[in-house]
Amino acid sequence: MGFQIVEPLREFFKDEVRVIARALGLPDEIIEEQPFPGPGMAVRILADVTPERVALLQEADAIYREEIAGAGLAHQIWQYFPVLLPVRSVAVRGDGRGYGTVVALRAVHSKDGMTADWFKLPYDLLERISTRITNEIPEITRVVYDITSKPPGTIEWE
Repeated sequence: MGFQIVEPLREFFKDEVRVIARALGLPDEIIEEQPFPGPGMAVRILADVTPERVALLQEADAIYREEIAGAGLAHQIWQYFPVLLPVRSVAVRGDGRGYGTVVALRAVHSKDGMTADWFKLPYDLLERISTRITNEIPEITRVVYDITSKPPGTIEWE
């Protein structure tokens, strides 16, 4: 194709890139940005990836990010995101019952991504996030919180 890809920071871990970024004088909002999966948000959909499922995950992600930022935790948590699970769960909406999608919330603290501990979100914050997701996104009927450390789990669910 007539060009060569140059990736000078390819071998560095996120914590090392942050040290370099600070030395270069980049702003904190760039330096402290949480890692995002290389394959993109689709890796957080553990079922068929459809436009509808992507839209559900984007809505849940927006609520999660808004609540985490509002709680002043955005720069204390190394990485946080929702995962759309291939599980359906019963729900009660008004006088009726139905089934909907389950979303798992993940939040971890790490220095380099090689190991990670789950982040202890305050219960009132978890309640607010869950309530908003299930009220504002009718297709999602259950919210769970992942408390698995790495190892044995990984940060992402893929």
